[in-house]
Amino acid sequence: MSDTPSATRPTPRRILPVAGATLAAVLLIVVGSTAGGDDGPAGAVPAGSTVTGPLCDLLPAGDEPGNPGSLVDEPADRALQWIPVLTTFEAAVRATGLAEELTPEVTILAPTDDAFAGKFSRTNLDELLLRDTDALHELLRDHLITGALPVAELVAAGSVTTVAGTRLRVTGVGQGARLDEQAETVCADYVAGGARIHVINEVLGDLPTTAGQDDDGHPAH
Repeated sequence: MSDTPSATRPTPRRILPVAGATLAAVLLIVVGSTAGGDDGPAGAVPAGSTVTGPLCDLLPAGDEPGNPGSLVDEPADRALQWIPVLTTFEAAVRATGLAEELTPEVTILAPTDDAFAGKFSRTNLDELLLRDTDALHELLRDHLITGALPVAELVAAGSVTTVAGTRLRVTGVGQGARLDEQAETVCADYVAGGARIHVINEVLGDLPTTAGQDDDGHPAH
């Protein structure tokens, strides 16, 4: 997928301070490589692009740049740049080359920045982004499902298998979905270039939790 800047290529609206200085540097590189002007996708929300979940009220809506309707025709990797709580996930996608796998007809379970901060220590996350990208890539593949599935279809299916081969049990919770009693959708049903993006509140996969640990792997004081 080309990284050539274009007039429609967005600059992320903000970067949240969820990791250390190294991650901040990675995110600045992402901003520089994707900048194409201050104007981003905007417009009325087309039918079928309604998002649902408790976090949606805090995300771009109406005619704001990055509103759900404006992302419908954007490739999924570019759409991620316009959802302001996904800066860490989007940086991880770029660091691992996962953008090539975000084709149409895929479901993306995208953890928020807070989810990554609650899963990994700053040092651990920096290590994943800069050096241990193979492990990070495999973790991200546990957040992809073949087929662009609305949240209602995920719930109706009862279980799904990620691209990495992990089976997830899916149950309904309000208008959203709970995944393996571990994560819930908090803003579901973004449509982007034929793909579906569901923002979730926890990181999936089997990497150990290191949040709250210092550089030596011991509890921080």
